[in-house]
Order: sequence, then C-alpha cells, then structure tokens
Amino acid sequence: MNLHSQYAVLLTSLVALALPAAQALAQKSYPNKAIRMIVPFAPGGSNDIMGRLVAAKWTESMGQQVVVDNRPGASGIVGTDLAAKAAPDGYTVLVMSLTFTVNPSIRSKLPYDTEKDLVPVTLIASAPLILVVHPSLPVKSVKEFIAYAKANPGKLNFGSGGPGSTPHLAGEMLKTMAGLEMTHVPYKGGGPALADLVGGQIQLMLENIPSTLPFVKSGKLRVLAVTSKKRSPTVPDVPTLDEAALKGYELTGWNGLFVPRGTPRAIVNQLHAETVKALAALDVKERLAAMSAEPGGESPEKFAVFIKAEIRKWAKVAKEAGLKVE
Repeated sequence: MNLHSQYAVLLTSLVALALPAAQALAQKSYPNKAIRMIVPFAPGGSNDIMGRLVAAKWTESMGQQVVVDNRPGASGIVGTDLAAKAAPDGYTVLVMSLTFTVNPSIRSKLPYDTEKDLVPVTLIASAPLILVVHPSLPVKSVKEFIAYAKANPGKLNFGSGGPGSTPHLAGEMLKTMAGLEMTHVPYKGGGPALADLVGGQIQLMLENIPSTLPFVKSGKLRVLAVTSKKRSPTVPDVPTLDEAALKGYELTGWNGLFVPRGTPRAIVNQLHAETVKALAALDVKERLAAMSAEPGGESPEKFAVFIKAEIRKWAKVAKEAGLKVE
C-alpha cells in the first residue's frame, strides 16, 4: 500500500470515529436553534391551546424559541403530513389530538403511515366531553333521552365541529352503543354548532365542558352525562354515560406530542422530560383544571401503547357506524 492509500485509509478511519462524537455533541447541545411546533388545526381550539402552553414552558426552560405553526386542513392531515416528512432532528414537533388515531379508519388514503412515520413522545392532557340537549327536549336523564330517541327515530340532529372531530365520534359511539337513529350535522367549528344548539336548530351535542357549561348554568342547555369513565371534578353531580345507561361507554379527548420517525432517542427523552416539567408548573396545572383537563406526561413507551389501542378502538367504532370521509 503506497503512502497515498495509507493516508486515505487513515482519513476515512478518523472521519468514522469523529462522526458519532459530532452527532453526540450535536444532541448534547440540543436545542441550539428555534423549534417549530406544528399544530394541524386553526388557532383557538384545544389542540392549539395545549400546544401553546407547552411551547411557552419549553421556550423558558430550553432557552430557544418554540414557534407554533398552525397548519389546518383535512381534519389535521395537512399539518400531520408536514411533520411526518420533516427532518428527524428534533426541530419539528407535532401536537395532535384523538383525530390522529381516527383518520386511518375513516379516510381511504393518508399521505403518511400513522403507526410508522411519527414517534409518540407523550400525552399532554386529556378531558371528557359532556352530553347536552336543548331544554325543549322532554328528557332529564340519559335513560329518558334514549327512550325518546328510540321513539322518534331519525328526528334528532346532533352537531359537531366537523367530520371526524371528537364530538362527531362521541355522537357516533352513542348512536351505535344505544342503537339510535340520529343525524350528524357537521359545522365549521364547535362554536357555530353550539350556537345552533342553543338556538334550537339541532337537539344535542357532545362537546367540551368549558364551552358548554356557561349555557348549562344559564338554563339554555341541559346536561345529561359526561363521557369519561369517572365523573369529572368540574361537574361532580353529573353521571357518566357508563353509569347512567351505557355500560362500557368511555371517551376522552386528548392532545399529545409526536416527532418524525428517526428522531434520536436522546432528543425524544429530552422532549418528554421537558413536557413533564411543563405540566408540573402551577400555572399550567391551574389552566388545565379550568379546562376540565387532566395532565399527561406518560413515557414514550406508554404513550405508544395508548396510541395503538386508540387506533384499534376507533377502527371498530368506524366500522360499526359505517364512517367514511372522502
């Protein structure tokens, strides 16, 4: 081997040795620039609110700006696809909701693989919905509501913020488990749907607690049940659907963090730790409590198990309800 060849081999060896060290150093100094947090829905919703709570705390603790990038469209698919195809370097994260685990069952084709292209980091928070009806409906309990709905098949309309949204799915689950014939009326957001419910244009909704409670307190809506397995501390006197009439009914809306596949495990662990720290902050706890939400913080492994279970659960609901969105 001549001198030139020996030099080339030596150089190659040095590069090979230096590369892991350089990568480790880059990860150790993470983050050294701004982080983009993709929220695949419009500003103002629960996904956006949860993302911004975490982003603000990350900015404080990690010393780099965390920029929330709202990319709404197609029930979160547009923004999710953008995150799935981003560089796996820890500088693009996704905040997504229950819709993430529903889209594979109700959409004929997705531009990404839900279970392979994004890595679960942790759950941010979860919160139940409440079943509310217009007071003109002659029912004061879940059993009375089911009896009335069965006696009036096809006459009840339930609203939601759009196809595939958590309130839509909650309504479909209610239909299939109780054996009811009701019509789903999609709106461009939960606000317009609630306005029509208060106005009597639709008869019921399953919606988040904070936005509906003022109407319940003023007598403009009547609450019948919450969708979680346990009663909500916000409305402790309101029974769950499970205890009131529908054994096994359980639904909580949730928001969680994901990163592109291939993101270094050290960065995944750091983002998880930073989120746990953020959720432990007193002001964040108070804000979540005001939204009737419980903080998450589960490990990436536990969150991954949860995601797989949610995908299976909603595949079953979608099949039974015949849900498809083209």
